[in-house]
Amino acid sequence: MVKPSRREVKIRQKKQVFLKTWNHKKNNRAMKVTGLETFLVSVPYKHVEVSTRVQRGGVTAVIVKITCDNGLVGWGESTVGPDAATIEMAVQAARPFLLGKNPWNGGAIAREYYHTALWDHRPMSANFAFAGIDQALMDICGKQAGEPVYRLLGGAERESVDYFCYLAQGTPEDLQQQCQQGVERGHSCFYLKVGIDTTAETEMLQAIRDTIGQERKIRIDANQAWTVGQARSILARWHDEFKIDFVEAPVPIQPLENTLDLKNQTAVRICANEGLWTVPEAYRLIKSRCAEVLCFSSYWTESIRSFHQLCQVAHMEGQLVCKHTHGELGLAAAAGQHIMLSIPNASDGVQQTAAMMEDDILTERIPICDGASWGLIDKPGLGVEVDQGKLEKYQQLYEQVGQFLPYAAGN
Repeated sequence: MVKPSRREVKIRQKKQVFLKTWNHKKNNRAMKVTGLETFLVSVPYKHVEVSTRVQRGGVTAVIVKITCDNGLVGWGESTVGPDAATIEMAVQAARPFLLGKNPWNGGAIAREYYHTALWDHRPMSANFAFAGIDQALMDICGKQAGEPVYRLLGGAERESVDYFCYLAQGTPEDLQQQCQQGVERGHSCFYLKVGIDTTAETEMLQAIRDTIGQERKIRIDANQAWTVGQARSILARWHDEFKIDFVEAPVPIQPLENTLDLKNQTAVRICANEGLWTVPEAYRLIKSRCAEVLCFSSYWTESIRSFHQLCQVAHMEGQLVCKHTHGELGLAAAAGQHIMLSIPNASDGVQQTAAMMEDDILTERIPICDGASWGLIDKPGLGVEVDQGKLEKYQQLYEQVGQFLPYAAGN
């Protein structure tokens, strides 16, 4: 008997998932949303996150719970930006467009939310809010179909996803210790925020390269701190001395011509981050080809589906996608994992803050809390479950200390 090729096996698997999903949808047309709940939580970091734009002591998020009449429950996570209360309000504003609706009709629910309720007039807040709703709807659909979300997106393009080691600025000795721990965890990409003090950062980069060796990658993020001239000069020196793999957001993203000019003047790959805030902005930046790598996420672009579609457009333009995080808990991390498993152009060393967290709201630790990679998720839906006790604990912490603001690490 001739053994089927890998391509044939994949086609069969996709067909099986399609038929299984279709049958579930056919047999559960009456499934309707009956409840929407939100929970504001604050979970601390192990250490303060510092960059040219951020000084933050933890993650605050809106946790979204959607309940259906057949007993299924979906969970999602909305990132909050500078004002958690506004995002929670924006999630609750979706109630009229959710109740009584079938979770499989997420696209139609989104159109009503954005256009009928006019949230397309406040796209960033709406995107942050609806991303959590969308995750919960996809969680329900996956559970109802008995399949993990990545299979609903077309199946796995890889067996695992590689994540970076996020380094905190400090003394060379601090960096050496962090890098040693990262090497022990198996990381191949090491990431440092720069753009604050070039002299001190040069010493940090030297410590990183000395510790991780020549075979592992160094990536940096300037958060738009430099002019084109400054970036050209600094990158030329640092690439010569430390072999920089890519630089994220080296110059202000507007106008796009600045990033395109720098791309043509440096040997370091450019990673775009700012400027990918909405679907139209992301599409415009992708088509400009001003960067070789794109660092963004589904909570910037409304939904898992729209982000997945943009990743496909980027693939056609020859660009890689490195999942971004503002600081996330396990629900958003799981949603990102499903997307990275299912797109053809996922970069290595995608972003995570799981290793920085003191805790999470899940029943089990996700693999990237302690390691550099995350494999296939076998459980249906997002494949993770919320711990009610931890949810209540970090709700109480939010009530006590408020939001971990991006500019106030001491709160």
